[in-house]
Amino acid sequence: MKLVMIGTFKEPKAAASALETLKAVNQLVTEETGAGAIVVGEVSTQFSDTARKKLSALNVYSLNPTELEQFAYDVSYGLEGGKVVVTTDESDVSAFLKLLIDAGAKVEVFSKHEWPLPDAKKTAPKE
Repeated sequence: MKLVMIGTFKEPKAAASALETLKAVNQLVTEETGAGAIVVGEVSTQFSDTARKKLSALNVYSLNPTELEQFAYDVSYGLEGGKVVVTTDESDVSAFLKLLIDAGAKVEVFSKHEWPLPDAKKTAPKE
């Protein structure tokens, strides 16, 4: 799919904070997958106690249990000034969209197949 999602923030500090939240949720999903609390390909109907506590500590309340699996797939994050750039080959990206919007971003989503990055040097993911 070569999907690109760019969250533009009014302040670079807000973008950095949003990126840290994405990374923290990603780490949570890695831990939950390793512990067997999330099984990729199986529908999750509820959060584990650990996930609920960590998401609450991050002030993340808009995700549902099934969306956590999106963090288990190949996704890259980058930060450039006031922008967070998310790239993936997946089409199911509601979790990323929700987290960026919750953090105050204006979000663009497009196919890199059809649209080049607005400024590839500034918005290409660094991870």
